[in-house]
Amino acid sequence: MPREVRTATARRSGRPATARRENRPDVRRSGTLAGEGLVVGTVPPGVRVVGILLVLAALAGAASAFPTYLEVGGRTLVQAGSIGEALVVLLVPVVTAAMGVSLARQVLPKLGLAYAAVAGALALGQLLIEVYRGRSSVDRPGVEVFAGERVLTSGIEIGPGWVLGVVALALTVLAGGVAVAVWGRTVMDDGGALDAVRGPLGGASLLLGAGTVLCLTLPAADVPDDLVTDPISGLEVVVTREGPQALLERPGLALLGGLLLAGALVLCSVVAPSLRPRLAAVGALLAIAVTVLSLGLSGLRDAVVSDDLDWTLPGAGLLVAGLGFVALTALTWRLRRRT
Repeated sequence: MPREVRTATARRSGRPATARRENRPDVRRSGTLAGEGLVVGTVPPGVRVVGILLVLAALAGAASAFPTYLEVGGRTLVQAGSIGEALVVLLVPVVTAAMGVSLARQVLPKLGLAYAAVAGALALGQLLIEVYRGRSSVDRPGVEVFAGERVLTSGIEIGPGWVLGVVALALTVLAGGVAVAVWGRTVMDDGGALDAVRGPLGGASLLLGAGTVLCLTLPAADVPDDLVTDPISGLEVVVTREGPQALLERPGLALLGGLLLAGALVLCSVVAPSLRPRLAAVGALLAIAVTVLSLGLSGLRDAVVSDDLDWTLPGAGLLVAGLGFVALTALTWRLRRRT
């Protein structure tokens, strides 16, 4: 366009021609994922706050693995008594720290925000269960499994490991709340690479979520029954031994926490594949995957560490569900349109 025409056009509009760019939103393309049309725009300061909260939660969760967790009946319990146990306990804090650092740097914000929102929803039920373990489980003494040990909750003294674990869960819940608050003000979208397969992904995620809840209704590691020979009749009799309580068998705060955890698992399994952009679905599924996988590995750890416990079919199902969510997360990460 000739210079005279541009000047005349600008004069008719009452402003310089270059001023038209001033009202455009601050939008930038992601250099690494530009092939799928990923665009990142406005990132509010609250995103960085969520990242800091996640990092603090990860540090508290990692630190809780090594000091005394609880003292039950004179026995000192530690969550990470070996390298294998430490790997199980540190799974969630490591992933949470990675997401927190990403948010603190404001890189791919809705990936981390979706992770924080779902992790916070799942952590709320776990927080109530943990408070019950350390404070209210002595009100109705029973057999429980704490840190891989089968104990009778007749007397409990909390340790720094329990306190740090509660702090980590509380910070995760807080981060999830802030993530929900800033979600609508965070601009990040893509070209819809996942839209064609959201239905099948949602169905698979719902099946895994429902299966996880069914597995949680029974202990992942339980006490086997004894086979005793009657000295008089010579008949073999099965004697049932009291084992650990399942998710929904505990009273009070633990029951409420179990119901919240089960409901959040099903709800988040439905919502996660529907989130936009695709990376938000990845973050939400990743939060479910690490939570379920951690629960499954904890059941396997309890069975391996304790001579009194055997790994159960629900425990194996829980581990399979966790691996299934990991596979869904990886598949969602790989399903992107290339141009």
